[in-house]
Amino acid sequence: MNLREAFAPEGIVAVVGAGGKKSTLYALAAECQRAVVTTTVRIPPFEGHVDRLEITDDPVAVLEANDEWPLGLVPGRDGDRKRYLGYETDTVDAMVEATDAPLLTKADGARTRWLKAPKEDEPQIPDAASVVVPVASVKSVGEPLAEEHVHRPERVADLTGREPGEEIQPEDVVTVLTHENGGLKDVPEDARVVALLNMVDDEPLEATAREITDEVLAHPRIDRVVLGRMDLRKVVDVVA
Repeated sequence: MNLREAFAPEGIVAVVGAGGKKSTLYALAAECQRAVVTTTVRIPPFEGHVDRLEITDDPVAVLEANDEWPLGLVPGRDGDRKRYLGYETDTVDAMVEATDAPLLTKADGARTRWLKAPKEDEPQIPDAASVVVPVASVKSVGEPLAEEHVHRPERVADLTGREPGEEIQPEDVVTVLTHENGGLKDVPEDARVVALLNMVDDEPLEATAREITDEVLAHPRIDRVVLGRMDLRKVVDVVA
């Protein structure tokens, strides 16, 4: 199964969590014949992943006239000029009326960590999101619950009951992906939820991912679970 079949991107696709959000956006953009890469939070430069990037306060106008794909849309740069800023969620909501291409949206930050739980004002998911993809890296299992691999480890500790520094277990990843204050936080009622277990790089990691998948898929809000290697644009399996 390819990436388009695995995620079935349509409308606004909001990617949240940690452990491969940007690589997922870029992989999907490369897979789709027409797609938009955008963001509601800060994002590093990504010109190499789109054919055209526009810094604009009027993304709807750019979309309506665009004929280069994939298209990147951002509102500006932050103060240090090393990252782009994100649009307000209602701006992304408005974009969906201007195109039938999927709007691949980074809606959360994690500073390259493998696991995270959001703070009060996270994630920034547009109300019109059709698909939400909570991401976690299977490589977080066996690592200590600490800042090296976990963004906001104290919040993950609150959700899972683990003490900071304890070894992360498969059930902790399940909790993070399916908790209403974790991967399901602020997901629109009508959105499909496609959980992603990323960095399934070898057979032992795949076995761990499958153990997690069985529990994640038992949650009534989860439509399917994708096991993959987004850095290689590879789907290992899709379980629904």
